Amino acid sequence: MKTLFSLLIVLTPVLVLAAEPDQAAFDKINAKVQVRDGAVYSLSANCDGYTDQEYQLIGQLKTLKSLSLSGKELNDEQLKMLSGLKNLESFMINGSVLTDDGYQHFTAFPKLTKLSIFHPSRKLEGFNGSGLAHLKAMPQLRSLTFAGATAGNEALEAVGQLTQLESFREWHNTETSDGLKHLAKLTNLKSVRLGQRLPNWGKETPASFNNDSIAVLAKIPSLESIELTEARLNYDAVAQLKDLPNLKMLIISQVDISEADVEKLKAAMPSVEIKWEPLTDEQTEMLTKKLRL
Repeated sequence: MKTLFSLLIVLTPVLVLAAEPDQAAFDKINAKVQVRDGAVYSLSANCDGYTDQEYQLIGQLKTLKSLSLSGKELNDEQLKMLSGLKNLESFMINGSVLTDDGYQHFTAFPKLTKLSIFHPSRKLEGFNGSGLAHLKAMPQLRSLTFAGATAGNEALEAVGQLTQLESFREWHNTETSDGLKHLAKLTNLKSVRLGQRLPNWGKETPASFNNDSIAVLAKIPSLESIELTEARLNYDAVAQLKDLPNLKMLIISQVDISEADVEKLKAAMPSVEIKWEPLTDEQTEMLTKKLRL
């Protein structure tokens, strides 16, 4: 019996928990980490030049809650390598080569509440942003930013399916005013930042955001905060927002609108805090030359 007991001890496997990578490992890949209560809480890095090895290293950070990656090389398989980050709450990506199908890998982050995507897949043929529809399987996602994309109406149609969103920000994409109509489907939206499309040089590209576009926002009664940027607007258009029952804040930034119209808006919307500054010469030139408005 003693011999059998000794044998069982020898044969019983010992569970060894793998330790998270140490600070030196992240210093080596030029990643900045923050530690709270002895655990890595956030990581930010320029991932240009990263290989699968670096993404696999980051994917070991089980306690990570905030991740910020800037670069132009993050692909579908590398995003999948981060699927072990089950505690991730905030994810910012500036630059990537993710396909629309690749967006399904975001669903591996069950606690993600904030996703910010800048300059996605700008040189990737076939990418149109429709993959954002995969995010409807993420009930905890509350905030989405999608900016600087060579994608337009298909992306906004997908965003219109994300009815769990409470905050949406978009600018410098390629949508038309028809694409913006999909935002009216976001019945839980509390905050929105609406910016201008980038023009398609060599083609006539009407403004995506103008006086007519304000009517879309006026159909979302849940809105509490609105930021309007990079447009030419007037009182009659913006005044459509005065009947929104929950609106508390209106920011008018880099917008060609007269001071007289802004004063009329303040009088017509006394319960709304309106923030506005007149255009600078540089901003006026930007509207004309860069945005071709």
